[in-house]
Amino acid sequence: MQKNLHPSVIKFKEFVKNNPSLIKEVRNGNSTWQELYEDWYLLGEEDNRWKTLGDKKNSSTEKEVEKKGDWVSTILGSIQKMDPDQIQHYINNLSQALGAIQGVISQFQGNQLKQVTPKIEHKHPFSFRKD
Repeated sequence: MQKNLHPSVIKFKEFVKNNPSLIKEVRNGNSTWQELYEDWYLLGEEDNRWKTLGDKKNSSTEKEVEKKGDWVSTILGSIQKMDPDQIQHYINNLSQALGAIQGVISQFQGNQLKQVTPKIEHKHPFSFRKD
């Protein structure tokens, strides 16, 4: 059920099948199929662009995705293994710790305010009263 395509389009499809890095390039949004087709048509299959396209960008992005995926899967795996009561206990402990930290910070802020604005009382050496 394939329409009659231009022979160059058929050749480009075969080229894409042989270079899966092009598919990743389009899916990542770095290029469009139109741009790749035009470059392929003008530059040819033997151009250095096709060799470096998948090597540099995709290898670094794949490593980043693997690192992120490993980190997320590690956290999700450890959360799934935990008991809900244990999680609630950890959350309560964290809440108490944050409350204690806030208390200490507020005490230090309270002391600083008092030190910054001390009360100035002028006492006279002699107390005179009016009669």
